[in-house]
Amino acid sequence: MPFLEISLVVRTEQQPRAEEALDDLGALSITLRDADAETPDEQAIFEPGVGELPLWPAITLNALFDEHADRRGLAAALGELLPWLEPDQLNFTEVADQDWERAWMDQFKPMPFGRRLWIYPWNIEPPIDDERVVVRLDPGLAFGSGTHPTTALCLEWLDGLDLAGKTLTDYGCGSGILAIAALKLGAASAVGVDNDPQALLASRDNAERNGVAERLALFLPEDHVVEAADVFIANILAGPLGTLAPRFAAAAKPGAPFAISGILAGQQDELLARYAEWFDELRVDTRGDWVRISGRRRG
Repeated sequence: MPFLEISLVVRTEQQPRAEEALDDLGALSITLRDADAETPDEQAIFEPGVGELPLWPAITLNALFDEHADRRGLAAALGELLPWLEPDQLNFTEVADQDWERAWMDQFKPMPFGRRLWIYPWNIEPPIDDERVVVRLDPGLAFGSGTHPTTALCLEWLDGLDLAGKTLTDYGCGSGILAIAALKLGAASAVGVDNDPQALLASRDNAERNGVAERLALFLPEDHVVEAADVFIANILAGPLGTLAPRFAAAAKPGAPFAISGILAGQQDELLARYAEWFDELRVDTRGDWVRISGRRRG
């Protein structure tokens, strides 16, 4: 059945009350997105800190209601519940029903990264190709499908390494895409760490889908005992990357290649200075507005 969608743009401090009002009026679902998405002011949020719920300065709330809901009544009720709400902040749209997961998967196509590595959605069968290393992926609710520049930068970096028989730690594993790619590229074992339990479930499911679950250990940060690995990678955000630098240094063996991403252009200089305490051969690679820093653990 079709739905009636109400969209309204609010400030961060207005979001809790606006969401509560929509829920009280019988919204079937409410989603939040960056009101500045696909503009120069867009802000990415990937891996929040434990107990944190970071939001954007301006937020678009999209609420679905039954198609027969009274538009005038909803607008009037929202005006009473949210006195600061202006009429031009509300937008009503009819939304056709569809298989939302299927619609998303139909837009997710096979993608190459580097010389050998390919990411395939689980519903598309890859060709028989001895040269192609294929990761079958269902991102589910966790970040990481290869479509974002930071993930692409990390996948290309992994494809360029000799991972045969190596151990790897993937901090902020999301869907598990990086750890699984490393295992498919020859790594002996991998550890994935993420502060979102849903990410660990998605990583486990994707590892099983790729036949590498027995070689992937998954942990919440508080359960992870740091052990030095042959390769270290973290795709999170600049703030946590700076804070966690000593922990990451302890998680990489002397001489181990490392890469960090989730860094916006302009944020790299502070991180380069921070990581120079423990890592050598530092270099910066970019894709669009995003940066990857790589190097080797000193020792």
